[in-house]
Amino acid sequence: MKRFRIGLTKKKDLTGLLYISPFLVGFLVFFLIPMVQAVVFSFSELKIVPTGYTTTFVGLENYRKILFVDPDFVPIFVDTIINTIVNIPAILIFSFFIAMVLNQEFFGRSFVRMVFFLPVILSAGVIIKMEMNDIMNQAMVQEASFMLGGEQFLNLLLQLRLPPGFIRYIVAVVNRIPLVIEASAIPILIFLAGLQSVPVDLYEAADVEGITAWEKFWMITFPLVSPMILTNTIYIIIDSFTSYRNEMVVFIGENAWSRGGYGVSVSMSMLYFLAIAVILGIIVAILSKRVIYIK
Repeated sequence: MKRFRIGLTKKKDLTGLLYISPFLVGFLVFFLIPMVQAVVFSFSELKIVPTGYTTTFVGLENYRKILFVDPDFVPIFVDTIINTIVNIPAILIFSFFIAMVLNQEFFGRSFVRMVFFLPVILSAGVIIKMEMNDIMNQAMVQEASFMLGGEQFLNLLLQLRLPPGFIRYIVAVVNRIPLVIEASAIPILIFLAGLQSVPVDLYEAADVEGITAWEKFWMITFPLVSPMILTNTIYIIIDSFTSYRNEMVVFIGENAWSRGGYGVSVSMSMLYFLAIAVILGIIVAILSKRVIYIK
């Protein structure tokens, strides 16, 4: 009797499916039906009644209202996308830099790591209430503006003869320093795991060949951590677009519960979801071609 054998590639594929199987089961059981229902609601007039809700099919009327009648949706929608695109490189660069620092051997490294992971621990309870009321955020923004956002800082950038577009980007990032730090906790952890997974013997071989630290970074570290760059980019996009302080998320919620536009708010959510999917698809298609995996 011939024994059934599975090749190494097939085993890796099955292992990957095993890891994502909880997500697949959860999606099919808990999310698929609500998503189909949301699509139906977006083409309907949804009214809440004592016995539940009623729907009346209106076709594309909800989409016409939010795109051509509502004066707030399109500006908020565009601003949200622009702000997220500005935040992605800033969070990636900051997270990667801090992960590189935390990966070094120095006294008190465990304490410093804890400090940078505190935003994850503190993103609950009374802290989140204070942030929603802009108490902490305003204080941190004022401090950052005093240190880096003033006229002297702008003059310094101008004296460096940097391109105007790059200067505008730096100023925009400086104004978001508190948000960048808070959003960097999980990406730092992911980058740190990637840095620690790089084989040590590669660095040892590079030392034997006399390669400088700068060359080791670009020839070994950066290429082998590229999968984490893709992972963090996806995480940052989703986290930014679904954040509780995201202006578009707040606007959709207010439209549903304050203005009574349940069907219209679902249509807003569907357009928002489609925009996120398109942005993710474009970025993944670009970055995935430059990712290097260790085999």
